[in-house]
Amino acid sequence: MAWLNQQDKFETHWYSAPILGIAAEMGQHDSGLHAHDMGQLLFTQQGCILISLENRLSLLPPGRVAWIPPHVIHRAQMRSSVGYRSVYLSAQYANQIGHEVMILSVTPLLREVLERIAIAPFDSQWQHGRLANLLPVFIDELKSASKEPTLLAIPQDRRMKGLNMEQLPPTLIELAKTIGASEKTITRIFLRETGVSYQTWRQQWRFIKAIELLAQGKPYHFITQELGLTSDSALISFFRKMSGVTPREYQHSYET
Repeated sequence: MAWLNQQDKFETHWYSAPILGIAAEMGQHDSGLHAHDMGQLLFTQQGCILISLENRLSLLPPGRVAWIPPHVIHRAQMRSSVGYRSVYLSAQYANQIGHEVMILSVTPLLREVLERIAIAPFDSQWQHGRLANLLPVFIDELKSASKEPTLLAIPQDRRMKGLNMEQLPPTLIELAKTIGASEKTITRIFLRETGVSYQTWRQQWRFIKAIELLAQGKPYHFITQELGLTSDSALISFFRKMSGVTPREYQHSYET
């Protein structure tokens, strides 16, 4: 494991170990587009990490873990990330986790094992001893972790290039007027390129934005306004419908 400052360089090919871990208090940071020969697990105790892929955006909330398979081009933008950990796994272990980008829930056991592996020295012995005993538990916990719905597909149709992903997307009627396409055409585009209707996609955007603002400590009334909802109670109802828990319960899950 290496503690890194924001200006420090790190490349996985500098080391021959099958597992590598780094830690940092990154603050604001933008990795730029890149890929690794190894699979990567990202974790942050506070703040969010925005992960950009070729045609998708994913938000890594605090207390969750992102899995990025080997050779996947991605960009990580960290927003006041605290308690940042990154674990890199060779193909031998990466193939056991999966071949798609995922945001996974973190059990207390997975959190503890992740921390131990993340802070292990670069020259650790992974074939024998205590760390070798931890690996099967680590892999099993990752494989059984539930997926979090914070991955948002981005339509590539040229008519959708004007969508501002930082602001609440317009209603279907407003979008149709703006781009000069019918509501049926927009619905077909989203079903084809994202797998869901525009209304469902817009709700998913709202949910991801709500998580980001909660992680930043924004008050309910601010989040309600940003999401275009009518009241704090509407926010709580919406969040419970999307996640099964209230915003406060969701926050508590990564604060404990």
